[in-house]
Amino acid sequence: MAASITPERPAETEEQRNGPLIVTEDEELLDDLLRLCAAAGAEPEVAHGAPTRSGSWEGAPLILVGDDAAARLRGRTRREGVLLIGRDLDDHGIWRRAVDLGADHVAFLPDAETWLVDRIADVAEGVGRQALTVGVIGGRGGAGASTLACALAVTAARAGRRTMLIDGDPLGGGLDVLLGGEGAEGLRWPAFAESRGRVAGGALEESLPELHSLRVLSWDRGDAVVIPASAMRAVLAAARRRGGVVVVDLPRRIDDATAEALAQIDLGLLVVPSELRAVAASHRVASTVGMVLRDLRAVVRGPCGPELDDEEIAGLLGLPLAGQLPPEPGLSAALDDGEPPGGSARGPLSRFCTEFWERALAGEGGVPA
Repeated sequence: MAASITPERPAETEEQRNGPLIVTEDEELLDDLLRLCAAAGAEPEVAHGAPTRSGSWEGAPLILVGDDAAARLRGRTRREGVLLIGRDLDDHGIWRRAVDLGADHVAFLPDAETWLVDRIADVAEGVGRQALTVGVIGGRGGAGASTLACALAVTAARAGRRTMLIDGDPLGGGLDVLLGGEGAEGLRWPAFAESRGRVAGGALEESLPELHSLRVLSWDRGDAVVIPASAMRAVLAAARRRGGVVVVDLPRRIDDATAEALAQIDLGLLVVPSELRAVAASHRVASTVGMVLRDLRAVVRGPCGPELDDEEIAGLLGLPLAGQLPPEPGLSAALDDGEPPGGSARGPLSRFCTEFWERALAGEGGVPA
């Protein structure tokens, strides 16, 4: 159990990446707190009784004070990020000690272990602005959604953005193949199928294949693996905490894992070929996806004929138009030669993606209307 006695504090800044300060003489409590720090991937500083290193109290990103040490720390400089850790839910005096200490929260172990691990992990990872997360989905099979997802990620990475590409379609063949990196070292989705709770963002990023300056979570060439919603939730949340941009290639079939991904996506792009049958199929997809994703926009893959232009197609779907994606001559040959989608900065696909990111990331203020 954890309870707040002061308003919520802002997230730690990017510079504050060191572990918390633990202050306690209770060896059993210390063992528990060290175990929780290890689970969060943090290396704490330990002070028995009271901090002795100059600046440790003022500079630590988070301070975990055992209730046994609360009275000795009265009079310390008031600061944010102090948690008082106790065990006895029936000890009402702990609230007075928390006020005297200036603690933000009181946490009772073992009830608050999960909450406390999350708080420790936040400071260990230096959580700041979350990644802008874009989902790409095809209005029908073969619409080119995977190609656009890869091109968006390649273009963002080329511009110097921290970029992660997540393959959410287990039947799509693997985005690492489309990027020419099926043999690259790193983990694939089956390694994360049993993920629960919190996944460390830094560990996730470092474990994935790096292709074209971006990190890719794709599928292997083994048997199909079902990814539970809990695993999708944990992995995508970890990816978003790293900041930058995250691009998710989504299947048209909405299962529990896909619904979980849609719930964490800021903006969805529905790729619609400029054909009447494709528009009809896309309408069904848009209706289903729109029940979960509030911001879904149409990308019309041209060329458009005289009967239907891009704005008319978006209007038939009841979606805002994100833009028209013109054909890219020689794309198949470029892929065969190992060049990823969007690899040529002068191609129509790359220009579309560059313009999209310029609008979406304008001023880092969120997704434009």
